[in-house]
Amino acid sequence: MALLEVNNIHKQFGKTEVLKGISFALEKGEVLAIIGSSGSGKTTLLRCLNFLETADRGSIVLNGETLFDGENTRRDSEDIIRKKRLHFGLVFQSFNLFPQYNVLQNVTLAVKLLHKVSRKNKEMLAKIEADAKALIDRVGLSDKLKAYPCELSGGQQQRVAIARALALHPDILCFDEPTSALDPELTGEVLKVIKGLKSSDSTMIVVTHEMNFAKNVADKVIFMADGRVEETGTPDEVFGNPKSEKTIAFLQKSLEQI
Repeated sequence: MALLEVNNIHKQFGKTEVLKGISFALEKGEVLAIIGSSGSGKTTLLRCLNFLETADRGSIVLNGETLFDGENTRRDSEDIIRKKRLHFGLVFQSFNLFPQYNVLQNVTLAVKLLHKVSRKNKEMLAKIEADAKALIDRVGLSDKLKAYPCELSGGQQQRVAIARALALHPDILCFDEPTSALDPELTGEVLKVIKGLKSSDSTMIVVTHEMNFAKNVADKVIFMADGRVEETGTPDEVFGNPKSEKTIAFLQKSLEQI
């Protein structure tokens, strides 16, 4: 059984149909890269998976549990939606760190709130901080624990955002164009961290415009166009032997810009 099964997801904003029946499956430990032009529906798909948007139709099944069923018209409570979101960690384009908190506080805050840890619970607080420090070290920022976002480069801020997402131990870690807000010289450090996360225990969905990253790191690639999955396959299949004319045109244009 696949870890994640996405079936026939549709999403419409007003009269504009953004997602027109997206389906795919993802195994535990796989990295899925989603590529495509701006406006193809990539970010909306991620937002539907993370329950920041509610799809109009289709289903989302994780580990055999149906998280979303478009046939069920009953509206979930905010508490249930929050619990569903915990299955997915999302790293945004623009970092979204809290400017008033330092690196360690940014990584630990959500965990403390989730478990409603009081200041009196010293043992739990110590464990949360120890776990956070290990994650911060994993993204190469152990010397920045007390630094504030304004004191960090864009690449460092994005690495803090990755550690923060990992702190909640999501089943699937999602990235929405994680390098689009970065200067070219900072892009490599973030992609190196993401590549370093790849393991049999780490399942990731990466929306990216970095073709070399998708080609060299992903296990599966989806090319989206006009709200549909235009082509899907291994990196060798999509990049080396694309079948769709839209895929060929997109890749030719993207590779010209590298």
